[in-house]
Amino acid sequence: MSDESDIRDRLIDRRTVLQAGAALAASGPALLHGAQANAQRRPPVIIDSQVHAYEANTPQRPWFRVPNWPAHVTGDEMVAAMDKVGVDGAIFVSPFSMYQYDGSYAVEVQKKHPGRFALVKSVNPDDPAVPDVIADWKKTPGTVGIRIIMTKETNRTPEDPGLDRICRAAVKHDFPINFLFWGNLDAGRTLIDRHPDTRFVIDHMAIMQPNEPPAPPEPWTDLPKVLDLAQRKNAVIKISGACTLSKQSYPYADIWDPLKRLFDAWGFERCLWGTDWTRAFAVVNYEQATEPFLKTERLSDSERAMLMGGATAKTYGWSPKKA
Repeated sequence: MSDESDIRDRLIDRRTVLQAGAALAASGPALLHGAQANAQRRPPVIIDSQVHAYEANTPQRPWFRVPNWPAHVTGDEMVAAMDKVGVDGAIFVSPFSMYQYDGSYAVEVQKKHPGRFALVKSVNPDDPAVPDVIADWKKTPGTVGIRIIMTKETNRTPEDPGLDRICRAAVKHDFPINFLFWGNLDAGRTLIDRHPDTRFVIDHMAIMQPNEPPAPPEPWTDLPKVLDLAQRKNAVIKISGACTLSKQSYPYADIWDPLKRLFDAWGFERCLWGTDWTRAFAVVNYEQATEPFLKTERLSDSERAMLMGGATAKTYGWSPKKA
């Protein structure tokens, strides 16, 4: 009797193995297809449209002011953060908080990592020689643009003669102007309209963002004005720092409905994903500012590829080259 039981158990075990093997064989192509689909979601080239790197505050290169940022995020440390999440390159915007109009540290970093960073620095509207500064910057290897700041704190009007000089020089040297005017949207719109031949890259969705938690009570209040700005064909917009506006924990699901409205108005070919790290340091880390855009189901593969690299490459005429 026990011999018959052993035979029957072996037959059952063999049948189970064969059935399991058949099931795996049948599902294998589907599993492989799923793995390929997940792999395809990652854009072929990922470019962060705005990062800030800097060295420690020293007498040799003192900071203009001390924000609530890490003691240092050097170029090497920025590259390490990018490598960890697979970001191929970035637009390195020289941090105005530390270095004002001095882009020398950005130039040093770009020389060390020429394939990973393209450079943007702020230029001074109060400098009568600012057209010459822009001309010299254009000749500097790795440069792709300049930046102006017209927040309310600057007390500048759209008719400021220094801003006019910068906009004309940007056209002459084929430089897009990175433009920060959050909290001052009416003035920013007027300057963009005043210079229809100048290319503008609007920083941070033109929406005020926190430097520390929590998010503002109504973070998207200015969204209707930002949607109206999309009618300006001489402007594109950075989707940078978006995660800092979330009232939820990672992966910040509540950002996608307002972002969809923005994508619909501007089109993905005019939307440039970015982290704005390290300015966003106290709210999100680099991985948290990147992964939600890589993993969300709210973007198709083609939309993700354009948002996270294609539009930035087109805007600046630059693509990274890993060593």
